[in-house]
Amino acid sequence: MAVKETLVITKFLRERTEDSWEYAAAREHNNAYGALEKALKMEPAALVEEVQKSGLRGRGGAGFGTGQKWSFLPPDIFPRYLAVNADEGEPATFKDHMLIERDPHQIVEGSIITAYAIQAHHAFIYLRGEFALGAERLQAAVEDAYANGFLGKNILGSGFDLELIVHRGAGCYIAGDETGLLSSLEGERAMPRIKPPFPAVQGLYAAPTIVNNVETMSAVTQIVNNSGEWYAGMGVGKSLGTRIFSVSGNVERPGNYEVELGTTFRELIEGLAGGVKGGKQLKFFIPGGASSPWLLPEHLDEPLDMDRATELGTMLGSGAIMVFDETVDPVLIAWRIAKFFAHESCGKCTPCREGSGWLEKVLYRMANGLGRAEDLDLLLGFGNNLAPGLSWPPGQTTICQLGPSTMSPTVSLNKYWGDEIRARLTADEARRKTLQVTPA
Repeated sequence: MAVKETLVITKFLRERTEDSWEYAAAREHNNAYGALEKALKMEPAALVEEVQKSGLRGRGGAGFGTGQKWSFLPPDIFPRYLAVNADEGEPATFKDHMLIERDPHQIVEGSIITAYAIQAHHAFIYLRGEFALGAERLQAAVEDAYANGFLGKNILGSGFDLELIVHRGAGCYIAGDETGLLSSLEGERAMPRIKPPFPAVQGLYAAPTIVNNVETMSAVTQIVNNSGEWYAGMGVGKSLGTRIFSVSGNVERPGNYEVELGTTFRELIEGLAGGVKGGKQLKFFIPGGASSPWLLPEHLDEPLDMDRATELGTMLGSGAIMVFDETVDPVLIAWRIAKFFAHESCGKCTPCREGSGWLEKVLYRMANGLGRAEDLDLLLGFGNNLAPGLSWPPGQTTICQLGPSTMSPTVSLNKYWGDEIRARLTADEARRKTLQVTPA
């Protein structure tokens, strides 16, 4: 499938001028709040049906049907809440960051439409604390929306009321988990909750709550503008519409690229991102953020399809594609990712709290010539307590997915370079014995 757009931000995310984050420019160039005016003339149930018709799946990582999630709210139970997840903390993911800074009005508009569709009268945008410029522009957009009658009492004379609050987080990866986010919003430490009950039944303040991602809100705006059928006309299989992918690493043109789902990894990495930097060869790439298992050059012609990614034993996740050339040591990358997860584990679940730390320590010695011959098998052995089955999607012994995700790099090392790494570890151990060096 040919890539239809090559601009960094296109399709439903709109082309924009340099000042498009400002209210006047957003109204003039992007028809900001035009979709809201249309939505308020529809019945809430009709909006839910339109989003279901579009086939939109959440863009935060899980890929669950957006309209389907909305429909899970128990009828006639109020109050209910909307929480927009803008706590983008997955390594190498920067699409939401860009959307917040470049077109905050689109996010605000999508949030208002969603709140109307689910009949929530209080909404929160939970923003990553480090996004200073994004916080400034998003708060300004909210204030503009209030000043122009798009928020507050009786929005545009529709009889619908909505209060929208921008809440800045404290810089915690686990707040990106929807239940961890809700705990943080309630003033507690951001720690995940056991499900069920699911947030749609018992979420914020023990009331029905919908949690959606920033990119999902942007898509809702354009679905209302153009129809669910229009959106469903793009994509492949059950992966419909377009999606932003954050491409980074050893590529000529790192950046955010919005493409139609079904586009291949090759078209994205070699086409839009310009291929591997400096004419070097591709060694491997991570297709969906640090949490996802890795892929090899042989997978470049696979489509950007959530379900196909699952068949390949990985996921598109947050949409962050990290590219690594032939000079990169995959063991070193595995250690760096393990170090991140060990640092960000909230400590609530024993397998994750203890296992992530041990994983980081063993990978450190493996990456620094201090490994033992049995180290890779040692990791796979106790890693079974973190991700039972050592496959994707993994089994789970923890409340959230952080625990199983810590094993993705190690499983990938064994899958693609197991024999090579074991030989390297054996050689490292022999060298140390010759030099009488004790491993850490």
